[in-house]
Amino acid sequence: MPQEKAHRLRFSAPAAPSLTGHLPFADAPGVPDPIEVTSRYLTRGGRPWFPVSGEFHYTRYPARDWSEELLKMKAGGVTAVASYVIWIHHEEAEGRIRFDGDRDLRRFAELCARHGLDFIPRIGPWSHAEVRNGGLPDWLLAGAGTPRTDDPAYLAPVRTWFAAIAGQLRGLDRASGGPIVAVQIENELYDQPGHLLTLKRMAQEAGLSAPLWTSTAWGGVQLPPDELLPLYGGYPETFWTEADGGWPDTCRKHFFFTHQRDDEGIGADLRPTTVGGGDPDAYADRFPWATCELGGGMAVAYHRRPRVDAPDVGALGLTKIGCGSVWQGYYMVHGGTNPAGELTPLQESHATDYPNDLPVLTYDFQAPLGEYGQYRPSYHELRLQHLLLADFGHLIAPMESVLPERQPAGQGDRETLRWAVRGDAVSGSGFLFVNNHQPHEPLPAHPDTTFTVEFPEVSALTFPSTPVTVPPGAYFCWPLRLDVGGLRLDWATAQPVCTVEDHGRAVLVLAATDGIPVELALDAGTLTSLSTPSGEFARVGDRILITGLRPGTDALVEVDTADGGRVGLLVLDAATARTAYRGVAWGAERLVLCADGVVFDESAGGGVGEVRVHSPAGEPSFAVLPAPERAPVVAGATVRESADGVLTRYTVSAASRRDPGPPVQVTLDRPAGPAPETVTGVLGRASAPADKYYDTAAAEYHVDVPDDLPRTGTLLRVHWTGDAARAYVGGTLVADQFYSGRVWDIGLDRLPVEALRTEGLRLRLLSLPAGAPVYLPVAAGAAEVARAEWVVARTWVAGAG
Repeated sequence: MPQEKAHRLRFSAPAAPSLTGHLPFADAPGVPDPIEVTSRYLTRGGRPWFPVSGEFHYTRYPARDWSEELLKMKAGGVTAVASYVIWIHHEEAEGRIRFDGDRDLRRFAELCARHGLDFIPRIGPWSHAEVRNGGLPDWLLAGAGTPRTDDPAYLAPVRTWFAAIAGQLRGLDRASGGPIVAVQIENELYDQPGHLLTLKRMAQEAGLSAPLWTSTAWGGVQLPPDELLPLYGGYPETFWTEADGGWPDTCRKHFFFTHQRDDEGIGADLRPTTVGGGDPDAYADRFPWATCELGGGMAVAYHRRPRVDAPDVGALGLTKIGCGSVWQGYYMVHGGTNPAGELTPLQESHATDYPNDLPVLTYDFQAPLGEYGQYRPSYHELRLQHLLLADFGHLIAPMESVLPERQPAGQGDRETLRWAVRGDAVSGSGFLFVNNHQPHEPLPAHPDTTFTVEFPEVSALTFPSTPVTVPPGAYFCWPLRLDVGGLRLDWATAQPVCTVEDHGRAVLVLAATDGIPVELALDAGTLTSLSTPSGEFARVGDRILITGLRPGTDALVEVDTADGGRVGLLVLDAATARTAYRGVAWGAERLVLCADGVVFDESAGGGVGEVRVHSPAGEPSFAVLPAPERAPVVAGATVRESADGVLTRYTVSAASRRDPGPPVQVTLDRPAGPAPETVTGVLGRASAPADKYYDTAAAEYHVDVPDDLPRTGTLLRVHWTGDAARAYVGGTLVADQFYSGRVWDIGLDRLPVEALRTEGLRLRLLSLPAGAPVYLPVAAGAAEVARAEWVVARTWVAGAG
């Protein structure tokens, strides 16, 4: 059991001023919100800026749905969309560069701009992205040039490719009012700083422009001095390590608070052992700690099939903020599907001498938004953190990260509590971060816990007043000396979520942590009166302590401040807080609580805006603060209004109920034959079964798809076991998955209509060979569909009343 009880941390002195103007990054002249880089954080419009970027590959998703999916990302707190511009997706055949349909880069960037999202093209030429050849076309590799070097025979086609990209993005730079805030050069290139600089200059000569030019920086990368902003990463799991290697230490480290930025494990299967090993913090003195690949999930390779759950993603993200990150960049936020190649399949595979066999089609990545736009619990975990950054990121970004006096003895230490503070030594304000979660190896409870944070120029804070138990699996952020509309909140044992204006009152929304009692400590000198709906409050020294508050939608502490203002502190329980959205709806910014997916479309509804709810529920509902003057209107439905604590809840009832979907008719047409013998490929890793075995050894099921089943928003959800599965309509492969214990979703709107009607949908499942050198998080049985169901989601449009 953990031994320590009282935890101490000391800010020894104010942090040295950050360097400014020392880097050759410049925004376009005359922009109203110029972006600049200091040695510790970014600024925008002269204010500290904490961006949240999320990866979404436009060529892996139908263009007809880009707009709604971007709005989902924005509602989840993403402020910038990053995407590889994957060369082989655009120019599979030499000389025929395509930007049509799902390859329409310009339209994707314009949609980002339309929805108020920044855009970050990652232009390669080599991308990786688990794509064939890392994104380099076959014809390029068949040429005389040496890829990823300054060989003129390689640079010539790269120059043409960069010119094509620049042509698509012309007029979308910052000088023209466009969304492009950064351009990434190459990817995971460790030992070619001269080539990276060549590529940057070529991109600029082609006409690309951005205030930030970036490069991935893991693995001891060598960068051209001061030319590229180094971006880091960290994943909770890996598909690229060995099947029998266990949970990698390079993943384990990300669940500890540390000031080491580098992750030497990312891409290590493609990096020569002679490369890397340099100073892991080589750029820390001149560049801020920015990231582009915090794991929003993880891909599944044939030989290694990790499972990533929502707490893994949430704990890693929050820990990185506590460590000192000033840019949360996630890979991936949105999954997708590999396009069908005209000449070859387009996934990474042993066939092209890459070390991992990936599925032909699926690139779901277990992402917060899945391959078909499905909402996952990790989306809600991250949104909670992104709401925090939206309101308080400008405070957190310039704050230094300080580690406690007692830290874990090593990565095997599961007993010492993991925590850190981002704070300002002068004002004594800050945010405390605690992580008591990691995958695979649960961490113990920490009973009788208090924290003491000492500052050099103001009094120390010791809190909470009564020790608490930090439960297993908990991770959270608590505010220290936070100003809320003139009220000083000295601490709260609840995480700030966001603020919202409610009829002249500033309301701070907080999220309680399951198992930790809520305590609010208010500076008595900043208030004149308060009321609380539950619990009790008492003056202790120069503070008012509120204890016993029951979290919920009615847990609003109302305060009159000393300067004549009004403030509310609304403490939600942990589950309800994960339903919180904030956005502009019906002409004002509002808090919306909804268990389903919500998007805010400010451009709709005649400029007033509308809310769209994506829900499989028969009667979706959402609660709003502040409530609009009139109840929202939903076409084809009635809206019932009721009180939900201090919020107003609206429940939607359709005039005609949509059938949730008939039972799925699945017929076994052919039982599985013997499992194919395992074949090994690159690095001796197991290779995916050859195509022929799906014809000869697979169990085959026929799925009856009713003609009247709605195509939009409908998933076939298959619960199965085995090794590898594919879905066909006629002779066309339409979906696939390697078994890892997760359900297999197939989007009905991706299936060819006429062929589906005449040929039907067939599922082919292979059994896993006994003793196969494959890592699985769960045991795999014989190839079998256990059950399946239709998941029918409906989009409800709530306009202004």
